[in-house]
Amino acid sequence: MASTELEKKPSQAIDPADEPSVEWGWHGGFPKGTQIAGWFSVVAILAMLIGNHQGILSGGGQFKTEDIYLILIAAALAIGLLFDLRRRKTAWRR
Repeated sequence: MASTELEKKPSQAIDPADEPSVEWGWHGGFPKGTQIAGWFSVVAILAMLIGNHQGILSGGGQFKTEDIYLILIAAALAIGLLFDLRRRKTAWRR
């Protein structure tokens, strides 16, 4: 007779059907690649301030709405990258 309770699996067991990368041994991320791509994105977004529109850096004399959006997005990315770097640095303490 089948029991009505669910069988408990060990918490560390990973089913290859759920996560196929377990079969070939890699299960992780690219921490250095993430940081490199993130900082490249910040530089690329800030480089967009110098362009063919008449913003503050292109000789327009005043901030345009797109300048503010670009600066806010770049700042948010930079803060996120610094938070990620700090979190990875102190992860061993947990």
